[in-house]
Amino acid sequence: MIFVSLPSSTRRNSSTVSFASTLYLCPILDLLLLKVPEELQPEIRLGLQEALVNAAKHGNKLDPSKTVVVKFIITKESYSWIISDEGVGFHHPLSSQPECECQVTSDRELPIDESESGRGLCILNEIFDQVLWDYEKGTQVKLCKIIKKGKRQTVQV
Repeated sequence: MIFVSLPSSTRRNSSTVSFASTLYLCPILDLLLLKVPEELQPEIRLGLQEALVNAAKHGNKLDPSKTVVVKFIITKESYSWIISDEGVGFHHPLSSQPECECQVTSDRELPIDESESGRGLCILNEIFDQVLWDYEKGTQVKLCKIIKKGKRQTVQV
């Protein structure tokens, strides 16, 4: 089951989607990309799919009683998605700074190995301009795509 909070007059630039842990993500991805310009959708879709799979599979262990919540925010400068799960928490390899709520990482800081482990993290860092991890609980990531000046299309929210 998918729950969507439609934007109200006071929150016109954000909406929230929550769903039971599943890997059937096509309708959820379609909802999350409705307000994104068409030329950005394929790349962002791949990144969001990786993040949602991580939340449902690794965070919630595909437990259908647990939910994944995604808040989508549009500002003049960016598109952002805050993805939360109900798992025990993911502790990023660079989480040695527990006093920081979030930390920006880049793909150059992630260890590269031949296994598939960590591939999704590299994809997130390649696609999004900012990847912010919640180090306190480890159950939330914020993904931001910065809008280049002059490139943003008018978005009706």
